[in-house]
Amino acid sequence: MVNDSIRIGLLNDVSSLRRLSLLSYNQLSRYDSPSYYKLCAISRAAGILAARKKSVRRGFTTRTPYAVRRQLVSCYGFKIRKGLLEIPVARGRRFAIPLTSHTLQIISQPGVEVRSFTLTQNRLSLCIARDTPMIECTSTIGVDRNLRTLTVGNDHQTRQYDLSKCVRIANTTVSIVASFTRDDDRIRTAIASRYGQRRAARTGHLLHTATKTIVAIAVQRRDAIVLENIEGIRSLYRRGNGQGRKYRGRMNGWSFGEAQRQIEYKARWTGLQVIRLSRRETRGSSVTCPRCGERLQSDKRLRRKLWCGKCRVVMDRDMVAAINPGPAGTGEVRTFPASHH
Repeated sequence: MVNDSIRIGLLNDVSSLRRLSLLSYNQLSRYDSPSYYKLCAISRAAGILAARKKSVRRGFTTRTPYAVRRQLVSCYGFKIRKGLLEIPVARGRRFAIPLTSHTLQIISQPGVEVRSFTLTQNRLSLCIARDTPMIECTSTIGVDRNLRTLTVGNDHQTRQYDLSKCVRIANTTVSIVASFTRDDDRIRTAIASRYGQRRAARTGHLLHTATKTIVAIAVQRRDAIVLENIEGIRSLYRRGNGQGRKYRGRMNGWSFGEAQRQIEYKARWTGLQVIRLSRRETRGSSVTCPRCGERLQSDKRLRRKLWCGKCRVVMDRDMVAAINPGPAGTGEVRTFPASHH
């Protein structure tokens, strides 16, 4: 149904959901399936066509879109009873899928509502939401993201999480993929994709452990989380500036966006405030003394440590960056009445 809707959209040069629904719905009547599955298929096709139209407008070369992966998506008609997800397949017929104990534990929490489901050949995903009361925060904590560490803290306390294992996983994956000697590019691409997925899964789990602890401590202390904007940091790489041949690979393997995503959705789920600071607001935060405001001095012998000539103390660069944005309390406070998983 998705591919038929895509074909109809290409023939009529249509990418909007409303026009595609008017053209496709009657032609999908030959499929013996509930009507809400047809609407979901049209919605997915409209998204694919809109993405293609955007690429064409930007001047990129595109191929004829075709949905290869089979999936069933719907936000209507399903029920959860006695630990089973019952999906309608025809009039008067339902297909039951058993849910795991962890899933049942999550969806049985007060206020949690299952909005939709996505079924593929080997995976079932549920989209859930709940109305979460916002926590009244009394202070803030800053989060400084680096390649090997994740530093969190404020004037009272700082804590650093070691992420050097993520760098080792990335380096190991790159060396394994580089050792492939097959001449078939398709096979090499498929194998490399599996190793890439394995790397992403392992890195995501390490970040999950750290971000879960960060949000839990922030909720306990009623601290709003402050995040700095480091988008475009990978563009700092320039050829011939002495950064080294492997610098670009390390920057591309840095999962700073995944760390921010996990912190934000876990904070929304608990009702915790997230403050986003712009680059202008955080400029120089890692080289400014949090005690006196003087510019910190660097020394090659100290590596990532800086010293203040006025206070006569040596400070960790990452901890300084985490402390400085926190007490500012400025930026965009993003509050969400409902949270999704």
